[in-house]
Amino acid sequence: MKTLRVGVVVAVVAGTLGLSQAWADQPHMRAALEHLRAARAELRMAEHNKGGWRVHAVASVDKAIADVERGMAAGR
Repeated sequence: MKTLRVGVVVAVVAGTLGLSQAWADQPHMRAALEHLRAARAELRMAEHNKGGWRVHAVASVDKAIADVERGMAAGR
């Protein structure tokens, strides 16, 4: 349910910023971004910190999201 909520928020923000058209020509990057955001949501919902690895994984996914967004912007 939370993943669905995150997806709806992302779609609304993308539409508001007019990014949906710019992303349409980058279907693989867009799909990767959606999967990374879903992965981040799942990691945040995971129980316990797993010896610090869950927090590290969230930070890595956050960096990957930023990298994909920058790559998409460069590709426009």
